[in-house]
Amino acid sequence: MKRSTGARMSATAAVSVLSLALMTGCSSDGSDDSKDSANSGSSSSPTVAAKAYSAAELEKLLLAEGEIEGYKVTSGDDTLPASKSVLKVDKAECEPVAHSMAALPPGDTDAQASNTVTQAAPSDSASTSLEDLAEGDFSEAFNLAATYVGLSSYEGDGAEKAFKAVSDGVTACSGGFGFSAEGTDTKITKIAPEKASGAGDESVAFAAESAMDGDGTGVFHTEVVRHGNTIATYYTVNLALVTSGKAYDVPAAVIDAQAAKLK
Repeated sequence: MKRSTGARMSATAAVSVLSLALMTGCSSDGSDDSKDSANSGSSSSPTVAAKAYSAAELEKLLLAEGEIEGYKVTSGDDTLPASKSVLKVDKAECEPVAHSMAALPPGDTDAQASNTVTQAAPSDSASTSLEDLAEGDFSEAFNLAATYVGLSSYEGDGAEKAFKAVSDGVTACSGGFGFSAEGTDTKITKIAPEKASGAGDESVAFAAESAMDGDGTGVFHTEVVRHGNTIATYYTVNLALVTSGKAYDVPAAVIDAQAAKLK
């Protein structure tokens, strides 16, 4: 994880995953309408007969370049933590929430895979590199959402337990929590439920608010969806809007496209 000051540090934190402090500006406004309902779907959906995938199989199930119009898909992002051991969360009940924001499995499994799905630049000359954006160019020309997608799969009722842990964590961690990643400490000051997409067997969505290293407050969005024995997590950041207070969400197109590959 990179260290710097001012706006660049804030941007890098957001791009850098949980250090996520991520700054993702979610909108403080759009959270009033129906975003008070975090869960949808039925937790009673049977998973016993559902297939639990291996890490190699999950890699093939991730969205690939050319499978979602208007977006670029890359194999991953080296700013993401490689494992849960990188993240130290100060409240055990908040760990599933933090892991979901880092494209890591919210439950106990080694079967995982992740990638990054970014809106295509408005022109061939515009950069979609998060590293470039982290240098401080937050103009509307770079009003692009990057979504970190994580897939994890579980045996038995593991996926249901993982999903419940996230759902319960959204409530238990409403007052926030702290975490550290590679020497950088971050304080999430608020977790608030949002309206979930309704994809899969059940889904939960939430916004997290964090101080942005003296540059105001950033809000970012996460959605977690259970498809049988597989959990899909989506963490979205828009560097142009992170501290603006303007609304944005996890792109429905990304959730829909990924859900289609998990059917």
